[in-house]
Amino acid sequence: MQVVLKNTTKLCSSKVIPTVNGKFPGPTLYAREGDTVIVRVTNHGNHNLTIHWHGVKQLGTGWADGPAYITQCPIQPGQNFIYKFTLTGQRGTLLWHAHHLWLRATLHGAIVILPKLGTPYPFPTPQEERIIILSEWWKSDVEAVIDEATQSGFPPNVSDAHTINGHPGPVPGCSSQGFTLHVESGKTYLLRIINAALNDDLFFKIAGHNLTVVEVDASYTKPFQTDTIYISPGQTTTALLEANKDIGKYLISVSPFMDIPIGIDNFTSIATLRYKYTPPNPTTFLTSIPPQNATPLTHTFIDSLRSLNSKQYPANVPLTIDHSLFFTVGVGINPCDTCVNGSKLVASVNNVSFVMPTIALLQAYYYRIKGVYTLDFPANPPNSFNYTGTPPVNVQTTNGTRLYRLGYNSTVQIVLQDTAIILPESHPTHLHGSNFFVVGTGLGNFDPDKDPKTFNLIDPVERNTVPVPTGGWTAIRFRADNPGIWFMHCHIELHTTWGLKMAFLVDNGEGPNECLQPPPSDLPTC
Repeated sequence: MQVVLKNTTKLCSSKVIPTVNGKFPGPTLYAREGDTVIVRVTNHGNHNLTIHWHGVKQLGTGWADGPAYITQCPIQPGQNFIYKFTLTGQRGTLLWHAHHLWLRATLHGAIVILPKLGTPYPFPTPQEERIIILSEWWKSDVEAVIDEATQSGFPPNVSDAHTINGHPGPVPGCSSQGFTLHVESGKTYLLRIINAALNDDLFFKIAGHNLTVVEVDASYTKPFQTDTIYISPGQTTTALLEANKDIGKYLISVSPFMDIPIGIDNFTSIATLRYKYTPPNPTTFLTSIPPQNATPLTHTFIDSLRSLNSKQYPANVPLTIDHSLFFTVGVGINPCDTCVNGSKLVASVNNVSFVMPTIALLQAYYYRIKGVYTLDFPANPPNSFNYTGTPPVNVQTTNGTRLYRLGYNSTVQIVLQDTAIILPESHPTHLHGSNFFVVGTGLGNFDPDKDPKTFNLIDPVERNTVPVPTGGWTAIRFRADNPGIWFMHCHIELHTTWGLKMAFLVDNGEGPNECLQPPPSDLPTC
C-alpha cells in the first residue's frame, strides 16, 4: 500500500486527498480464512498515519491492529511499516481504514475474507459479488475542518455529500456522475456493503428489490429479507440480491439516519442498478427514501439480526460473567480558555474523556514504561443519575488515560448506556481485538433487575461494532482471550475526537500461544 496524495474532483470542486495507490475508495484486500496477510504500508503523504484492519481479531498480533498511540506510533512521512496477521476463524466482509486524525475520510477500503477452499457459503452460492462502499465527502480539506472545530469548541461543518464507491451522484448545481451497479437477469449477486463514513448512520435501498442479509461484520447470520439496510459507521452487511425484475434502470439511494435535532449531512446520494440489455434513456424506477428520523426502521432491522448458530458456526455466548461493566456514553461540556465561548463540547465513557498518550500504550505496557496510563478505569459511572432524563447540573467530564484490566480468558458483559446530557444520540461502538455478542438492547435506562431476563443467550448476533440507540442501551458479551491492549470507542469520528473512547488491558495467559508476542523490528517510533 502506497499512501500518496492525489488531486481529486467531486461536486464540481477539486482538492488534494490522501489515497492508497491513488484510489478512492482504496483497493480491496482479498484473502481466505486461515491466510496470513502481509501488507507493507509506505507513507508518501504529508501526515503521520496508521492503518487499522477493522474487525480482524488480531489473535496474538496486537502490534498489527493499527490505532495510533494505542498499539503503535504512527508511520511518519517517508517511512513504512509491515503489518502481518493471520485471519483466524473469520470469513466475510470487513474494512481497512486509517486510524489517526480524520484521515479515514479517504483512506479506506474493503477486506474480503473468502471461506477456506472447498468450504461452501451457508446460503445459496451467488453467481457474482459486488463491493459497495458508502462514505462522506467534504469539499474542504477534512483535517482543516476538524482543526477549526477543535479551536472554536463547536461541532465541525458536516460533509457536503455521501458517496457510493466514491461517487456522490447528481447534486443541485453539479451534474456529478453516479455509480452504476450492472446486473444480468436471473443472476444472484452477493453485495458486500460497507459504511466507511466518518459520522453518519446510513440507510441503503434499491428500488423494487429486496435484499437477503446473510452476514454482518464477517459473522454469518440467519438469512432475513428486507428492502432497507441500516448500517452504522464501521459496520459491514453482506446481502444477496436477486436480479429478478424487468429489464431497466432502478434507483439506489443512500440517506442518513438521525433521530435528534442536530446538524447532519442530509444529502441523499443516488446511484443506479442497471440490467444488461437495458435500452438507452430508459424510465428509471424510483424508490422511497426513509425519513431521516425513521427510528422504528432501525429497530426492526436490528431486531432481525441473529447469529446463524449452526453446528459448523456456533454462537459461543458466555453464560457466566466475570466482569459486569456498566458504561455511560455521551457528551459533556468542559472549560476551554482558547475557545469562542470559553467552553468546548467533549464526549466520555463513564464521565472519563480519554486522553491520547504520546507513547503507544502497547509499547508502554510491553516495556513497562511508567506514567503513560493507569489501570483504574471505572466499572460504573462515578455518579448515578437519570441517564436518559433530566441531566445533572454539572456536565463537566474528567480527563485521563485510564485502562480497565481483564484477566486472560475472563468473560465480560458491558451495558452501554446512552445519556441525555446535551442531547441523546446513537453511538456505534467498536471493540478492537474481539468480536462480541449483542445480547440485549432497549430504550430508556437499563434496568439491572428486569432487562437481563429478556437477554438472548441462544443466537444473538455477533459483531465488532454496534449502535447504542438514542436514549437507550445495548448489552454485549465477549471472552477476553486475546492478550494485549484493545481500544473501544465510538465509531462516529467526531465523538472519538471528543474523547468517547477507552481501552482494555488483557493479561497474558500461561501457554506460549496465550501471551503477547514481542513487537516487530520495524515498529514505528514516536
